[in-house]
Amino acid sequence: MKNYLVFDTGGTFTKYALMNENAEILEKDKVSTPDYHTKTKEDYYAVLDGVVEKYRNRIEGIAISMPGMLDNRNGYCVTAGYLAYLAGSTVGTELSRRYGIPVSVENDGKCAALAEFWRGSLKGCTNGAVVVIGTGVAGGIILNGKLFRGNHFTAGEYSYVCTEAKEPAEMDNYWGMTSGAEGLAKTVAKHTGADWQIYDGLKIFGLANEGDEKVLAGLREFTDRLAVQIYNLNIYLDLDIIAIGGGISQQPILHEYLQKSLDEVMKNIPLRKITPYVPEPKITNCQFYNDANLIGALYHFMNK
Repeated sequence: MKNYLVFDTGGTFTKYALMNENAEILEKDKVSTPDYHTKTKEDYYAVLDGVVEKYRNRIEGIAISMPGMLDNRNGYCVTAGYLAYLAGSTVGTELSRRYGIPVSVENDGKCAALAEFWRGSLKGCTNGAVVVIGTGVAGGIILNGKLFRGNHFTAGEYSYVCTEAKEPAEMDNYWGMTSGAEGLAKTVAKHTGADWQIYDGLKIFGLANEGDEKVLAGLREFTDRLAVQIYNLNIYLDLDIIAIGGGISQQPILHEYLQKSLDEVMKNIPLRKITPYVPEPKITNCQFYNDANLIGALYHFMNK
């Protein structure tokens, strides 16, 4: 059975795994991602070098998941998220020449969608989407049984969606801020009166699961906003199912509150006065959570 080395590059850590063609993780670890403020592309490549050297004689190729607007055919990074030193580089081609083996590169949100489509919550669907709640809001879209990338490889970049038409110049009025980690912290802080910077996901959901009423009110406001965008996404694309991913999606209370928020949205849509049928989104949790990008990157490599 063939083995592959798969990287999931984030702004803080780069996870890697030795995987076989059945998406089984044989070994897994992580290394620090070079800081984008002070480091260079060569620093990033040097980190990969250290990992590749460990597995060079055991692998058939390398698959990489990373942020940014990417040309999946050659790994060209139009942007690279927080990894600014990779923008403008054809990472896939450069690394393939560096290591002498095939290398594929795909956007992290699209990798998550591919993982769920291959073996997870979107398996068997014709049209579906993944919405990954993290620092921002990433994801991917499956249309007619295939990953939809768009003409400029930006389909599924939900963070860029403007949520407030009156003030489009304000960063807080974009989906990546309203429904990302910072948006959740700020919304909860509005209800508790605390500094939003004291909150992370662990603290917020710890308090929510203990029944803190103010935190729960903040969580409900957060899911109310998220539900509107989920509704809109479903209207645009007429999807079979939408899978919610990211670290906080592992909290059952998030799914519970999001479903309540969606039910409220559907109940109050005034269009029902005109027609009884308004498409209702069906949501579920992603299956693979933190391993989704690794699995999706491997799927992309094997089908490239």
